[in-house]
Amino acid sequence: MANQSRRKFMRNSVLGLAALPLGAGILSKTAFAQELPRLDPSSSTAQALNYVEVASDASDHPAYEEGEVCDNCMFWVADKEGCQLFPQNSVEPKGWCQSWTAQA
Repeated sequence: MANQSRRKFMRNSVLGLAALPLGAGILSKTAFAQELPRLDPSSSTAQALNYVEVASDASDHPAYEEGEVCDNCMFWVADKEGCQLFPQNSVEPKGWCQSWTAQA
């Protein structure tokens, strides 16, 4: 009888451990966007790519075309409200930078 209890305990432990990454991933996706600090447009990295929080503010930039915004760029990371070019920060979804590239 002790062997059956031990087996049951081991089986439940293994199943529980296997489910941990899945549960943690689901819970952390929404929280992760809130943990990333918003990119400061006056930072050197933002200025190097002419990042603005409101895309129309870049209308005088030669690379800007109307309709280009962060959330329709190939570098956009939706679940983090982020950008692959600024991995330590979240960005404004309706922002823009000179590296904007259409999604494939």
